[in-house]
Amino acid sequence: MIKTLRNAFKVKDIRNKILYTLMALVIVRLGTLLPAPAISKDYTSIFFNSEVLGFFNTLTGGSFKQMSIFALSITPYISASIIMQLLTIAIPKLEEMQKEGEDGRKKIEELSRYITIGLAVVESLAFAIGFGNSGALDGGPTFTNIMLIVASFTAGSAFLMWLGEQITQKGVGNGISIILLVNIVSTMPSDFIALFNQFVYNKPVLKAILASIIILVVIVLTIVLVLFLQDSERKIPVQYAKKVQGRRMVGGQSSHIPLKVNTAGVMPVIFASSLMQFPIVLGSFFGVFPARERFLPKVLYMLNQGNWLKFGDGEFKYSLGLLIYIALIIFFAYFYTSITFNPIEVANNMKKQGGFIPGIRPGKPTTEYLTKVLNYIILIGAIGLIIVSIIPIFFAGVFNASVSFGGTSIIIIVGVIIETMKQIESQMLVRHYKGFLND
Repeated sequence: MIKTLRNAFKVKDIRNKILYTLMALVIVRLGTLLPAPAISKDYTSIFFNSEVLGFFNTLTGGSFKQMSIFALSITPYISASIIMQLLTIAIPKLEEMQKEGEDGRKKIEELSRYITIGLAVVESLAFAIGFGNSGALDGGPTFTNIMLIVASFTAGSAFLMWLGEQITQKGVGNGISIILLVNIVSTMPSDFIALFNQFVYNKPVLKAILASIIILVVIVLTIVLVLFLQDSERKIPVQYAKKVQGRRMVGGQSSHIPLKVNTAGVMPVIFASSLMQFPIVLGSFFGVFPARERFLPKVLYMLNQGNWLKFGDGEFKYSLGLLIYIALIIFFAYFYTSITFNPIEVANNMKKQGGFIPGIRPGKPTTEYLTKVLNYIILIGAIGLIIVSIIPIFFAGVFNASVSFGGTSIIIIVGVIIETMKQIESQMLVRHYKGFLND
């Protein structure tokens, strides 16, 4: 990776793209320091904490906890993209639009932008009303204060969406993913400092060394597992029959269908985490906080990841939330894969092109075979995601090593870095071929 970056900086065009991306990310981080108007900073510093915010605060790079103008970050855009993917399946017209190529893709992206703004307005209004009811607004819940919050949050989210698109066009990598990456990475130094102060600083030498080794081993093993999930795939062989076209004999080639072990990527964990934390955040705005008294606070307490796998004082029963979390990851792994990969469509396309899987008849038998293999692979990928996600939860519960980043964050970081480096390498390769042809 270092060699690739070194070679990339030797090429002027790619160097300019990398520098453009870095400057854009500096702007992103500066925006997290600009406070949103009308919100009491003293109140939010007490009201919000890492256990309640959890993964959502990590995705925003701490902007939500600080209540900056980028508090919503790119989460409305991510939600809008998910909604568009679901609508593409449900609405035939959108499905046809998706198959139109570049023009169809641009139309879908335009619709995604409108949905992003709409979601940002709705979320901003909900937060503004919640702040007003909770006494978090300077001067009270006036119309002006609410409109200021809605305008600043919506504008911040829209600006980040625009900046992400600019990075995609003029920089390197996928802009939205790059912004998500830098937000997650920005929270990691404080987490490492917290781990150092908790387990290493002022501890006996042997205990400090042992703790350092355990922390390092856990991080390395998690990264290795993530790399395995990202790169592993099942290759299903495909043979194309020979046929005559005009005066030529075509076909007869061998190919394969690559099925990734982690077909759905990190989306199942993001969906599951968001669904588990949404009732907690919503309850907070209505004055209902996670607690071990009364029914509703108990439910919120159970949904909070910070209360899982704790063994003292009758706490372990609240780990039932972990089982719900695992079930949601498995469900969304199958659900999201069913959206992105259609065995019936793949089997029909193979049949039209004269392709077949050796030993499997074309048509319905091919569909059944692909579905069987895909279900098996999805389960393996889901188990891998569960292991990666539970590692930080286990250490947080058993050893009280609470950090904002975890296995999900590492999946995103590794995935984005791999894809960005692949894009840089492909751009260097294209430039090499262009130079060769010009010579």
